[in-house]
Amino acid sequence: MNTRMRRAAVAVCATAMAVSLAACGSAKESKDEGDKTAGKKTDALKIGLLLPENQTARYEKFDKPIIEQQVKKLTNGKGKVQYLNAKQDASVQSQQIDTMITNKVDVLILDAVDSKAVANGVKKAKDADIPVVAYDRLAEGPISAYTSFDNEEVGKEQGKALLKALGDKAKPSNEIVMMNGAATDPNAGDFKKGAHSVLDGKVKVGKEYDTKEWKPENANTNMEGAISALGKDKIVGVYSANDGLAGGIITALKGAGVSKLPPVTGQDAELAGVQRIVTGDQYMSVFKSYPQEAETVAKMAVSIAKDGKLDSSLQTTKVDSGTEKGIPSVIVPIVSLTQDNIKDTVIKEGYYTVNDICTAKYKKACDKIGLK
Repeated sequence: MNTRMRRAAVAVCATAMAVSLAACGSAKESKDEGDKTAGKKTDALKIGLLLPENQTARYEKFDKPIIEQQVKKLTNGKGKVQYLNAKQDASVQSQQIDTMITNKVDVLILDAVDSKAVANGVKKAKDADIPVVAYDRLAEGPISAYTSFDNEEVGKEQGKALLKALGDKAKPSNEIVMMNGAATDPNAGDFKKGAHSVLDGKVKVGKEYDTKEWKPENANTNMEGAISALGKDKIVGVYSANDGLAGGIITALKGAGVSKLPPVTGQDAELAGVQRIVTGDQYMSVFKSYPQEAETVAKMAVSIAKDGKLDSSLQTTKVDSGTEKGIPSVIVPIVSLTQDNIKDTVIKEGYYTVNDICTAKYKKACDKIGLK
């Protein structure tokens, strides 16, 4: 082979090698991109779930198991939920967000202890390319989606129910006590705002409290103070933001020797609350379909994790937080729960059976209102 031919052969080989290497590189890059895309589309998702507290029965009884079941259903059994509960401690929840970032979850469902304090954690998650779906409470920071109930409407329904129960006692001169939720919970502020919009001018708010950490024992202490300040026979009604607080309030009223209890509102349709409604100790609760809310947030989270954004078919409205505008949202409807519609709400939805509610202690009261 002469010199010219050898040079040509070397050039051809070099070109072939270059093409081959380039092709290998392209294939590798394509594979990497494909894996990245596949990572967003795969069913093998890691869904982070951070719930705020365990004082309220709903979180462990409804929210957590339903979200887990729905994620499993939506991912053909391959998706996993990583769960942590902050037990009403905002600093603990901040650490839990860091843990979820370290664990590289695909999306984070967040029910904030403190909506403002959590904003920095939400931003850290976003910076780590982890979308955050606000659940039940609208956290601040760069939230990707949100689902909850119309919380002002909850307060309005509670206020309307209290006025209805008061009847001709609903007078500007008659005093009620308002037992709101924790000041750190944005929902509590909305409940309060809605209730005031209905109650103000119709009755006199003799004492009003923001109940630290939503704890029934704190509501009990607050109510004892209200009774001492106003007089046990001067309180015509009590606005209670939820059923847990209502339990503490009613215990204080009974402890003070109040024989005919004033109407007390509630929220969450907890079993103990429903049983108090059956006996007449508590007038009402707000029934919120936690199964519907939990199923909705699971659909949102899986949609965002798979596609990088929320499927527009899941969005029903947009809301604004203190830091963000136009957050894609779903607002779940509510129902005022009284003795008259227990069967059509908690029993129909499968929260409880008649046997769950009408234990031996409550059977006589159940029979009296026709709950059989």
